[in-house]
Amino acid sequence: MWTAENRGNYERGAARYPSDVTDAEWALIEPHLPPERNRSRREILNAILYVLTTGCQWRMPKDLPPKSTVHDYFVEWQCDGTLLRIHHALYVQARELAGKEASPTTTIVDSQSVKGAEKGGRASIPWATTRQRKSRARSGTPPSTRWA
Repeated sequence: MWTAENRGNYERGAARYPSDVTDAEWALIEPHLPPERNRSRREILNAILYVLTTGCQWRMPKDLPPKSTVHDYFVEWQCDGTLLRIHHALYVQARELAGKEASPTTTIVDSQSVKGAEKGGRASIPWATTRQRKSRARSGTPPSTRWA
């Protein structure tokens, strides 16, 4: 809820961009990142968050690291599980701060999802087992290549 005191928690007055991580956020994320190489990991993370938050092309912000460098780090962190570890650590901490167990113990299944799974949704029916729909108009395309 946006209250006067809560709004201050999200104030990013000193940040270059609204997507830049604060010192407190960096303190939570930094231990989960691989060791620093030739670029500042915080600068790389800020560039990734900027692009993902704004939806701009990689080449647009001129004051961030080169797009190829940022993209390479993003792909590396995705492939080696770094982003997943960060997400899990922050998720667990958010649950604990909310006074909940670190991992949920209850699962909720929507009744509509269960009905769809019982009947076999469109994606779960193999095309080879369904009858082909007959068109009322003549088609010059043979039936075997129509849906390819």
